[in-house]
Parts: sequence; structure tokens; C-alpha cells
Amino acid sequence: MILSPNLTSRIKDYFDLNLYETKVWLALLSKGIASVGEVAAISRVPRSRTYDVLESLEKKGFAIIRMGKPVKYLGVKPQIILERIKTDIRKNAEEKVMSLSKVRESEEFTKLEELYKQGINPVKREEISSSLRGKSNISNFLKETINSAQEEIIICTNAQDIKSKIKLFSQTIEVLKKSNVKIKIAVSGSDDSLIKELETKLNTKIKKIDIDAKFFIVDKKEILFYISKNENETEDIAIWLNSDFFVESFASLFEKATGN
Repeated sequence: MILSPNLTSRIKDYFDLNLYETKVWLALLSKGIASVGEVAAISRVPRSRTYDVLESLEKKGFAIIRMGKPVKYLGVKPQIILERIKTDIRKNAEEKVMSLSKVRESEEFTKLEELYKQGINPVKREEISSSLRGKSNISNFLKETINSAQEEIIICTNAQDIKSKIKLFSQTIEVLKKSNVKIKIAVSGSDDSLIKELETKLNTKIKKIDIDAKFFIVDKKEILFYISKNENETEDIAIWLNSDFFVESFASLFEKATGN
């Protein structure tokens, strides 16, 4: 069995195995059914270690023991391993989410909130500005910011962006409407048919504009605007700013451009 060190290393990382476990599992897959001696010869793992490695792989579900004389081992099909790992990851993630959900109800979390709100040097909102990186980080921050709106939300983006996140936008807009929050949406880079389609799905009037920008304004107090727009860029970057003067000026420019 000849496999490049690079390939062996990648397989090791994919399946969370150590180097000897990876070599032995690959040896089993290449042989089908093999004795300890055969596995050691194919994998080039010292025979004295091969016993322990095979036992470890059996416990992890990568190998099956076949009783007899001599005892032989069978490598488990990679697809079966992959599906089991995916299931385990989902299960662990769900358990972690459940655990974190309970943290909010704990005394420790209450103390954390008190530290944030009533610390020796409490944060002044007018002094806050942040740089955010990564689609997931920005989306989570944006959702929280939008849901905090009390009076008005301004959304300026492109139609394709809304279409690709239609479920998120529809759920968010529905919540805002129930809270009687005024919603203004303007999109660029699309034909009228797509805008009509989005208006129907969101049950909200959408203005078509030529402004090539992406930003969100909440209650004319907070703004989140993207400073990267090229889909080929490796990472999304956005700036969040909490400044009444700046945001009100930005909102006024938007309203003049859209006629709202």
C-alpha cells in the first residue's frame, strides 16, 4: 500500500485519527480482511503497536473483528464511518445548543449581565463601534440588531441578497410588523419581476434604486454597513456604528435618494 504522506495526513484529520490508526485503517481497506501480521506488513506500523491500534479502531467503529484462528480484522466502509461521524456531530451540536439555552436561565448568566450593565466603567453606547468579519458573525449580529428596532428599520441591499436569505428576511419582517415597526426596503441590481416577487413574499413595498451599497439602519441610531461587496472576496467585512448624528445624516441621504 503506497499512499502519499499528504493524503494520509488529510484522511487522519478528516476522521480524527492518529497517524498509526490512519495507516492501519487504510491497510484494512486495501486488504479487505487481514490478520495482525498482514496489517503490520501493509501499514508498516510496528507489530507490537498494531494490536493496540486495531483494538482502538474496533472501539471507534472503524474495524470489525472476525473470530477464528488467526483472528482477522475487517475495515468498515468509509461511507458508513462518514455518516456516523456526521450523526455524532449533529447530536453533539444539538446537546451543546440545549446546554447553552439553559445557561441564560442560570444565576451565573444573570451575574454576567449585571457586570456588563453595571460595571465600574459601564460602556457608553455612543462610544461603541465595531468591525465584524465573516458571514455567520455578521448575520447573527444583524439579526439581533434588527430585532431590537422600536420604530423604524431601513434596509438597503441588492435583490439577490434578499432572495438568497428570503426565509430570514420574511421571519424578521413579520416580527417587526407585529411590533408596528416601520420598514423601508430599497434594492439594486435587479429587474422589476424579481422585485415584484420579493414584494409578494415579504408582503412589503420595495423601492428599486441605483445605489450600489449594503447597509441596515435601526431607529436612525445604529447602522451596520458592509465594506466588502465582491462575492469572490474570502471574507465579508462590516462596520457597526452607534452614533445618532452620523446615522441620522446617513438616513436623510437615503430618504432623499429613494424619495421616501
